[in-house]
Amino acid sequence: MTRFFGAGSVAAMWFLAEASTLAAADGSAGASSVQVSYFTRFIVGGGWITWFILLPLSVAMMALLIVHGLTIRRATLLPEPVRQRMEDLARARQYRALAEFVAAQPSMIAQVVRAGLAEAVQGQPNVQRALDEATELQSSRHLRRIEWLNLIGNISPMIGLFGTVTGMIQAFYELVEISAAGGVTNAAQLADAISLALVTTFWGLAIAIPALAAFAILRNRIDALAADCWLVAEKLLEGVGKAGQTASSSPVAGGAAAVEGK
Repeated sequence: MTRFFGAGSVAAMWFLAEASTLAAADGSAGASSVQVSYFTRFIVGGGWITWFILLPLSVAMMALLIVHGLTIRRATLLPEPVRQRMEDLARARQYRALAEFVAAQPSMIAQVVRAGLAEAVQGQPNVQRALDEATELQSSRHLRRIEWLNLIGNISPMIGLFGTVTGMIQAFYELVEISAAGGVTNAAQLADAISLALVTTFWGLAIAIPALAAFAILRNRIDALAADCWLVAEKLLEGVGKAGQTASSSPVAGGAAAVEGK
């Protein structure tokens, strides 16, 4: 794959240099340079591949970055007010109230604690296993959501390479047609093909770099927050399984039953 990118880049740069040389020769009589806007250079020059594939991918990537950046953070998955309230209820051994509280909370920590309370009457080993499974489930759920960033980051350079190859093929055929007609190549005749080859590569990399970087950052953040949630839940429910196993009519068992009934 690296050799393909290298070959395409070398060919594109060769065409660009050749076209620039011819343009300089044609304009040596003192013609004024043409000013081209950035919109024309980086969007119009990319052709239909940029317009209909790469630009929508860039919009989707930015939307995913904003959404996941706002949702995958400590204030959302492990909010301090929720944590403090759970600690107060657990310290007072009000497990029924704790079960009702976590059942109404969408955060990761609440869902993990809820799973642990549901196994309270089965003993402490079952509570620990429920915490492990719930933490892994919540972590996997968030990892699946950010997998779209990984997908975009991997396919956008391939689409850019597709544009590079398309531009090179177009440029080669234009050279063949000009040579067959006995004409002389100039920059204007190759500009569209060269622009397509380079602009699509630019957009492919411009999308892939932030997408893959954000995916790695968010994945590490999910792992760290999942580990913190497990530690908090394990501390909150420490010994709750023993109490629930000794008396099925205790507040612990009532809390577990309330959770299972939700």
